[in-house]
Amino acid sequence: MKSSEDFDPSYEPRQGLRRLTHRDADWSGLRILVAGLGISGFAAADALWERGALVTVVSADSTSAIEDRAQILAILEVDVRLGPEHLLEVPEGTELVVTSPGFRPDHPLLLAAAERGIPVWGEVELAWRMRAQSGAAPWITVTGTNGKTTTVKMLACILGAAGLRATSAGNVGTPLLEAVLHPDPYDVLAVELSSFQLHWQRSVAPVASVCLNFAPDHIDWHGSLEEYRRAKAKVYEGTRIACVYNVQDQATEQMVRDADVVQGCRAIGFTLGLPGPSMLGLVDDVLADRAFVEQRKTSAAELATLADLQGDSASVAPHNVANALAAAALARAYGVGPLSVRDGLRAFVPDPHRIADVATVDGVRFIDDSKATNPHAAAASLVSFEHVVWIAGGLLKGADVDALVQSVADRLRGVVLIGADRQQIAVALMRHAPDVPVVDVPDTDTGVMDLVVARAGDLAQRGDVVLLAPAAASMDMFDNYGARGDAFAEAVHRHASRHGGPAAS
Repeated sequence: MKSSEDFDPSYEPRQGLRRLTHRDADWSGLRILVAGLGISGFAAADALWERGALVTVVSADSTSAIEDRAQILAILEVDVRLGPEHLLEVPEGTELVVTSPGFRPDHPLLLAAAERGIPVWGEVELAWRMRAQSGAAPWITVTGTNGKTTTVKMLACILGAAGLRATSAGNVGTPLLEAVLHPDPYDVLAVELSSFQLHWQRSVAPVASVCLNFAPDHIDWHGSLEEYRRAKAKVYEGTRIACVYNVQDQATEQMVRDADVVQGCRAIGFTLGLPGPSMLGLVDDVLADRAFVEQRKTSAAELATLADLQGDSASVAPHNVANALAAAALARAYGVGPLSVRDGLRAFVPDPHRIADVATVDGVRFIDDSKATNPHAAAASLVSFEHVVWIAGGLLKGADVDALVQSVADRLRGVVLIGADRQQIAVALMRHAPDVPVVDVPDTDTGVMDLVVARAGDLAQRGDVVLLAPAAASMDMFDNYGARGDAFAEAVHRHASRHGGPAAS
């Protein structure tokens, strides 16, 4: 890792902004444009107004929720401009733009700011600079193509088990500005960061950080795989105690090697194999720590067992074991003891739509992993089962599915394809799994899930798994991945009722 003893979290090319390193700095009179009026944009505008900044807010959308927020801000005499025509030019005199994650870097508004030399901050940068001048809760930051939310929530459970006032924040849980400005301060924040958020980050200096894994995703937003990688790698910049990386994913290790961190920061690996020194890993069914023990060259500390991860050792998906090891490494870097790691992992309850058993019908398990919205996530889900009828498809967001299909071809009992980009998956199946039966469902109506489930059930044999792990986003057919998973679960229950009722799952 690169090292910088004098890492300067207040760096800002425009001298007038360098002083803005905490909430009690002089923000008054600063002319700031907030782009977007979603939850994060509203929170940013409110916090900046409260500190005397001259705030203008622009939003292309005008939904009822946005209009309600606009009305509140108008009462505060914040200049709110709704409509796409306001997103073409930066108002004269603007000194800073604060952008919501939905704005791509090539958006005309942000390009206009760049051409005029106006700095652009994201919500994460603003939240970091809104921390208390002294005694602010440290951040432990998590990113990765997949597993971020699970890992952050595991981490929050572990920190809570250690008696710390902690919360999950950022891309999940409590909005980051709300967590930072909470009147009852937190001891520590477990912060999930998306690549969109990291793109604009320049000052954050976490106690510990991790990129769980790296695989192609969001190429449409970032413009290239390299830009996506660069954004993910920012999670490690300025880290003070430990950069945690995935031993099985060399890209994350290289990110750590390249990171500019505080002098003395350690590189800590996690692995599903036997851990070496400065690693956490598996010894039989034990999550073992050889990083934060005194005699790590010759000994390890037991943190938990696979049975502590909400199930018996045979049913825990490998990627969830990896998530638990990463969360444990981050907590241990913060000084949490082994018993608190165990208790926190025992207390953790997975979110819906993440390898969730829906029902067992005629000996076939139906599993909802609608959260698998890219090929990397779908691969992690598919390899957890021996024989699978795979329900796949949606919006691939520029991702390639060829390697995914090739890697899981021998597990596929059959495939049911849905969504806008299903033909791309069909081509990969013809190339790598030509003997696997494929059902193409062209209907994009949300009510089509009954047909999808029925056809998947026809392809399955007793002992098989019907797995919704689409490898794609859902917005071509559903509001979000949760709505897709709910539609699947409801269709499974109707399917079960036609076959004598589901077994408990």
